[in-house]
Amino acid sequence: MTVCATETATGNDDNDGVPRPGCVITADGTYAARLALAGESWFPERWTLDGPEPYAVPLPGNQPEEPGTEVLPMRDGRVLIHRVAGGRHLFSLLYPTGPGTGELPLGAVECADPAVRVRLLPPVPGGDCAYALAVGGSSSAVWLVAGGASGPERVAEMPGRCSGGVWLNGAGRLLALDRSLEGRTKTVVVNLGRGGEVSPLLQIAADSDDRLLLADPDSGLLLIRSDAPSPGHD
Repeated sequence: MTVCATETATGNDDNDGVPRPGCVITADGTYAARLALAGESWFPERWTLDGPEPYAVPLPGNQPEEPGTEVLPMRDGRVLIHRVAGGRHLFSLLYPTGPGTGELPLGAVECADPAVRVRLLPPVPGGDCAYALAVGGSSSAVWLVAGGASGPERVAEMPGRCSGGVWLNGAGRLLALDRSLEGRTKTVVVNLGRGGEVSPLLQIAADSDDRLLLADPDSGLLLIRSDAPSPGHD
């Protein structure tokens, strides 16, 4: 199961009002990454968690990061970083190189509309690739931003404004998103193994708002939130 720390980093809330995790952990619990603060400067930090004692490796760049910069650990120990500059969402992989930090640029997602919000989705089970969610005024898109053949690639698009992001299987092909459309919020499944096919997952009542909070791919257990009336209660 993907695990994210409950504490939030200062300045890590996007304009959509959704708090970003202060620390993100790979699905297998091997690595974690966060944006750390030294004085008044932010820098990426990777934690190794599978040894006898956890330890951190700072990954500072040539200049301090912006407070809203996102980081996400990969299974091979590299750290994906998401920066924003002039309407362009830039993605790179960071890795330690002795006393310095190596950086492999992956490309950018261009957003001509300033209202579009882009954020990283939780770590994929397996950890060999990474995805981002772009949310506009009336539609949403899922982007493969690490692990693709040649730079960021849009792999799914759907009407409505999506939030959340929960992986439903260990292969990292079934992604659940909470989609707000026509005044209601329902959880849908995006099948990344079938060209981004979208199908409903939760519809407890026709007029209820139903959201998926957590899922365990191994057992199939789901934790949901809904405002649908409970049986036997008014």
